[in-house]
Amino acid sequence: MKIIAVYGSAIAEPDTPHYQAALEVGAGLARAGYAVMTGGYGGVMEAASKGAAEAGGHVIGVTSERIETFRPRSPNPWVREEIKYPSLRERLLHLIDHADGYVVMPGGIGTLNELFMAWELVRLGETSFGPMVCYGEYWRPRLAQLIDHHYIHSGTAELLHFADSPQEIVTHLQSLVPSK
Repeated sequence: MKIIAVYGSAIAEPDTPHYQAALEVGAGLARAGYAVMTGGYGGVMEAASKGAAEAGGHVIGVTSERIETFRPRSPNPWVREEIKYPSLRERLLHLIDHADGYVVMPGGIGTLNELFMAWELVRLGETSFGPMVCYGEYWRPRLAQLIDHHYIHSGTAELLHFADSPQEIVTHLQSLVPSK
């Protein structure tokens, strides 16, 4: 089974549009036959996990002892398989190296770190190619200056796809990563 990593904010609340979109993304990925892998905690990670679990999918949560020491929390209740690492570095690398594709929902510094690290490792061929889909209007303006700058190598921007709906995310991934 192919695994899609979903990155996003740990603080998005259930009544917010980004949480609801992540819920739909998780459900759509599970219905399409993918396992969903997140950082395992709350917010967007919880929403994608819940959507996938409620749609009958397999949910992997990659957690970190460091996060739990810094900010006590437990994996969200929809995680079916927890993989825990001592450090954030190990957690991040697992979330990149064990994914067949990436969905980047709105988020903060942690999400930005996941996006940039995955983007660079895919670009350099240090991890298998996995399509990267950034959700909604959130990412376009934040990445536009970087993408349009002469310091970005030719072809790098083309590694990112921007999607405006959860269904567009799933459709794009299905076109590049067969679920089986």
